[in-house]
Amino acid sequence: MTSIKRYDSDARLSRVVTYGNTAYLSGLTADNRSAGMREQTAEILQKMDALLHKVGSDKTHILSATIWVTDMRAKAEMDVAWAAWVNPQHLPARACVEARLGTPDTLVEIMVQAAIPQ
Repeated sequence: MTSIKRYDSDARLSRVVTYGNTAYLSGLTADNRSAGMREQTAEILQKMDALLHKVGSDKTHILSATIWVTDMRAKAEMDVAWAAWVNPQHLPARACVEARLGTPDTLVEIMVQAAIPQ
């Protein structure tokens, strides 16, 4: 039987949950909230790399991504960081939505689902 595994949990959530060959990463935000949209995105993507590695996956196995930005006018800045990071041969399905996030200085939040290769 396949078990559910939870990683980097606290009182509210787990940063990663795996079930079978799929990893679910929670909405990740930047720690440096004084940074701009591009820099916050780059920091989140570094965190994502580490979390995917922890469960035996990587960015080439991302199936889908949901990105929330606080201002769609700044989406191009997020896209610059995303394009520099993502592997163009392994683009995931992706949605980007404007939303009010948890704190006023959080400019971007990203959640992904990824395959865990066997």
